[in-house]
Amino acid sequence: MQLDSLVSRLARAIFLSAALSLICAASPAGAQVVRLPLPNNSPFPISQGVWVGKTLYLSGMLAPSISTPTPGDTEAQTAGAIKTIEAALKAQKLTLGDVVMMHVYLAGDPANGGKMDFKGFMAGYTQFFGTKEQPNKPARSAMQVAALAAPTALVEIEVIAVKPD
Repeated sequence: MQLDSLVSRLARAIFLSAALSLICAASPAGAQVVRLPLPNNSPFPISQGVWVGKTLYLSGMLAPSISTPTPGDTEAQTAGAIKTIEAALKAQKLTLGDVVMMHVYLAGDPANGGKMDFKGFMAGYTQFFGTKEQPNKPARSAMQVAALAAPTALVEIEVIAVKPD
């Protein structure tokens, strides 16, 4: 009986060791990390994105229009931010269809009584996701924030994309 118990314990230890090896091999902890600089050699202290293995984490993106006299409403800024994301993904040989997670930060819109314009966000978002041309939809969070760093920004979007095999 003691021999059976010893064999059983040894078999469990071997199984657990093999399972742990598989988990460690699949985890991003051992993956190569590549940091992408901001465009135009910006000295701002963040990366545009960070590759960890086959996963790309993009920093929050804004619509280019926020630096103009007419920054646009939530719908226009959403479309602009997603086009900025699309260009960043394309530079890394990815598409919007490779996006698996999206975090959306919406500032209160003065034209909407200081509340986020979720309807406007959805009108911009649905131009790019869940369409006939690009049917993939990421997991997503959307939340109102007190403010964004850029004073005229109503929308900031960050995404996680995975390189297909």
